[in-house]
Amino acid sequence: MFAFFANIKLNTYLCKHKTKEMEIKFEEDYLRELYYEGKAHNKKYRFQPQIIKKYIRVIDLMESLSCTEDFYRYKSLHYEALIGDKKDRESVKVNDQYRIEFRSEVIGNERKITICNILELSNHYK
Repeated sequence: MFAFFANIKLNTYLCKHKTKEMEIKFEEDYLRELYYEGKAHNKKYRFQPQIIKKYIRVIDLMESLSCTEDFYRYKSLHYEALIGDKKDRESVKVNDQYRIEFRSEVIGNERKITICNILELSNHYK
C-alpha cells in the first residue's frame, strides 16, 4: 500500500499512495515515527495517544487531497499560511493546542501535484 523512499542526504521520507496526488515528506524522523509507528523513539517527542491518533488522521487526509486548496473544504483544520518569521510555512490544526506546520510546492502545469514537507508538530500556545 505504501512505497517508502529514504533520502539520506536530505533526511526526508516520502510516503505515497499510487492513487493519490499529494506527496507527503517528513523532514524529521520523529514525525515519520509518529505516523508509521504511533510513537517516537526520542523521549523528547512524547505526545498523548489522542494527539497521535488525530495527527495520523490529518496526515491521511492530507494524502487524500490533490492540492493544498482542498484544505479549505475542511473548516476544522483552520488551514492558513503563516506570517512573520514563519512566512514560508503553512499550517493545519491537529486540535486546539497542536498544529502541523509544513511547506508545499506545486510541480507541473498540467497536472497539479503538491508536495507537502511536514516540518513540525508544534504546541501552538507554547
